[in-house]
Amino acid sequence: MTVASDGAEGVETDPPLFPMERKCPFQPPAEYAEMRAEKPVSKVKLAVSGKEVWVVSRQEHVRRVLTEPNMSSSFVNPGYPLQVPVPPEALAAMETPLVAMDLPQHAQHRRAIIPELTVKRVQALRPRIQEVVDEHVTAMLERGGPVDLLNELAIPVPSLILCELLGVPLEDIPHFRDFAERTVRSDVTPEDIGAAMAEMDAYLDKLVTSKEEVPTDDLLGRVIQKNREDGSLVHREIVALARMLISGGFDTLTNMIVLGVGVLLEHPEQLERMKQDPSLTRNAIEELLRYLSIADSATSRTATEDIEIGGVLIRKGEGIIALNGSANRDERAFENPDSLDIFREIGLHSAFGHGIHQCPGASLVRVELEIVYNTLFARIPTLRLAVPAEKLPFKKYTLIQGLDALPVTW
Repeated sequence: MTVASDGAEGVETDPPLFPMERKCPFQPPAEYAEMRAEKPVSKVKLAVSGKEVWVVSRQEHVRRVLTEPNMSSSFVNPGYPLQVPVPPEALAAMETPLVAMDLPQHAQHRRAIIPELTVKRVQALRPRIQEVVDEHVTAMLERGGPVDLLNELAIPVPSLILCELLGVPLEDIPHFRDFAERTVRSDVTPEDIGAAMAEMDAYLDKLVTSKEEVPTDDLLGRVIQKNREDGSLVHREIVALARMLISGGFDTLTNMIVLGVGVLLEHPEQLERMKQDPSLTRNAIEELLRYLSIADSATSRTATEDIEIGGVLIRKGEGIIALNGSANRDERAFENPDSLDIFREIGLHSAFGHGIHQCPGASLVRVELEIVYNTLFARIPTLRLAVPAEKLPFKKYTLIQGLDALPVTW
């Protein structure tokens, strides 16, 4: 009898490769359910590096990892489970982004952005978001189906809103999206990621400098103005904050739009109820966020002290991936978790993370999704997939789950 790498007695085996293969864009890997049942805290081997790290798959353990003070979010820890091939020199040169900060630095930087993303401020954006969505749905109707919803609606709407929020030229949207996509892929070279990061930081350095010289009434301009008063951030830290907003603001919402529409079209009875009663949309969004969990493995940590989770000892310096997608399908937390139910009382899901690093833009995501879904299905009530669901091309090598296209017609 030998001891396996995860501490259980039995025949020693090599950890499985991570990420695990998805067979469907709307479903997590089948192995997640097996892990929750048999080894909720277990070892995997990162495909990008060969490094062995821990994964936690039950909701209670995911939330423990994301609130445990003896965990670090810093990318530069040697044990941190990087899932994209970022070159060490690029990490060393990069100003630490908000998602990789620990307390007390994290609290200081988060305070700089939170006033710009409050529920009240986001609600004030509703008329403009509605205007942008209407313009793009009108263009779809004039063009006629079939169309790719990704390119016609899901990319341009969030991109335009984010660029207007940040006060950046609209012609830079393709560049920003390319940066956001390249830096979350595992099938690109370290040199490509390093170049993308250097290019974006050079651009943002000029953008922030211009707003420091000539004040502007936009999100970045107001952050800069407030910083003049309290001096909490230096120039490079404001650049890092802008980079974080771009990285997090493009892919997540775009992919939630296309995946959410795809799932709803595959559940016509529930979609019909939502069309008849748009007040159901807000709850449907929470269920879609839970069901899809597009940032499934994006929350990672390094243990800063020995810690026991689920009866398993994790040593100081070892990396841990908190599987949000598995936590949101945990049978112990949700009844019939693999079924979409827009009427369920959701409770707490982990789609936006948990703890101090919970997504600061969650309110904006919810409002944009609500306007997009309600407008799209009200104005094109006969919307349907133009190809069988099993033929939809989906992303296989990115930290953010999504589709490469969503062909629809009516």
